[in-house]
Order: sequence, then C-alpha cells, then structure tokens
Amino acid sequence: MKKIEAIIQPFKIDEVKQALLDIGVEGMTISEVRGHGRQKGHSEVYRGHEYKVDLLPKVKIEMVVTAARAEGVVQALSGAARTGKIGDGKIFISDIADAVRIRNGDRGDPAL
Repeated sequence: MKKIEAIIQPFKIDEVKQALLDIGVEGMTISEVRGHGRQKGHSEVYRGHEYKVDLLPKVKIEMVVTAARAEGVVQALSGAARTGKIGDGKIFISDIADAVRIRNGDRGDPAL
C-alpha cells in the first residue's frame, strides 16, 4: 500500500477530484493548508503599508491506495493539478505497513 499526499493550488481542487474519481479513487482526505516552497510568498500593499505574505493558501489531498494503483493516481493527480507555473505543488509517496477498517476489522488492501 502507498500513501499519496499532494499539495496543490486551491483553484485546481475540482479538476483533481474529478480526475481521481474518473480513475476510480473514491477515498481521500482534503485539508486547507498554508505554506510556501521556492517562491517564498510575495509582498502586498494594504493602506499604504507593504506586507510580506509568506504563507500561501494551498490544498492538501491525502489517500492510501494499493501499490499497483499508485502510479496511475500520481499521473492523474499531476496531470490535473499542473499549470506549468511556479507553485503548482508537490506529490509525496510513502509506504504504508498496514491499514485497518474500523467497522469490520478488515486489514491490508481489503481495508481500503
């Protein structure tokens, strides 16, 4: 099993969700987060004062999938989230040792 975490631009969430649904991924957790990468934010002027905005709004999508599906999920995610500009985000992939479905005790791939 693989855990896939993606940090993307907020305006791309609908496209990414649809791309994942199109390939049959139904379970995901979505959070609104703030952060920055290489762009380190930007400056804005408000009432004559300049402010540094260094934590930008992002969306974090987390899901656990079978190892066999991981590459397809990464391709769907990156294709739907890509704008080609700085700040598109990152995808992180990690191994999951086990999963347990609380309702009935299923373990491993059947728990997904």
